Amino acid sequence: MDAAGITWERIARRSRVPLGFAFVAFYLWRARPTLTSILLGLVFILPGLALRALASGHLRKNEELAVSGPYAYTRNPLYLGSLILAAGFVFAGRSWIVAAIAFLILMGIYLPVIKGEEEFLRQKFPEFAEYALAVPRLWPRLRSASAQRVQFSSALYLKHHEYDAALGSAAILGALLAKAIWFAN
Repeated sequence: MDAAGITWERIARRSRVPLGFAFVAFYLWRARPTLTSILLGLVFILPGLALRALASGHLRKNEELAVSGPYAYTRNPLYLGSLILAAGFVFAGRSWIVAAIAFLILMGIYLPVIKGEEEFLRQKFPEFAEYALAVPRLWPRLRSASAQRVQFSSALYLKHHEYDAALGSAAILGALLAKAIWFAN
């Protein structure tokens, strides 16, 4: 932290959404999709969206520590879902430049954000330390670390506007499909 109280985690947290929109514009410009690459991308995009949707239905932000559903396998299922989703779009877009920049964004923006969020959770929820010992940060474990069987909440899914990820993905896929058809002729 410097004298002004600004940390890279804070900059990363505030810049990730605007940077994401700028990256989508760059992505669509650089993408060279084909129908085959889009289908390959969907193999990752759909599970990434599903994981994000499932995670959002178990998350009660700042109210309680999420340990059920996908949170019993990884501490960051939303980010893991985003990573899988991003991999799908990288495959669909067929651009090494996009792949390299996506990797840099992950390393420079999302990893510091994850670290900062975990520091917040450690301070807010005393049980986080034990949870963090049992559940990996990003790569999921094969067995559930939680005995809790909390049901998915569609109300939470709607509250968190997770459908925006599906709508945004559909729009990007539509643009990729149009670009693939346009350049195939």
